Amino acid sequence: MVEVTLWGSLAAAAEGNSKVEIEAKNIRELFARLSERFPRLEPLMARGIAVAIDGTIYRDTWSKELPTGAEIYLLPRLAGG
Repeated sequence: MVEVTLWGSLAAAAEGNSKVEIEAKNIRELFARLSERFPRLEPLMARGIAVAIDGTIYRDTWSKELPTGAEIYLLPRLAGG
């Protein structure tokens, strides 16, 4: 089980929850479980979400493991290089 902080509009799409606990071992599983639990998150995830794990941002790194006790933040992906 990991605790995930949802940033900005993601929290609104998750029924107002800014933090959720969810059973997931990697980013792919996290996104799948969040989609099941909060269907309004799915379109936002389709547009792109970045995942910050202990201060490092991951984009499209689906197999990245989610360590127990890590600080995990989901935020809308920013455009740019």
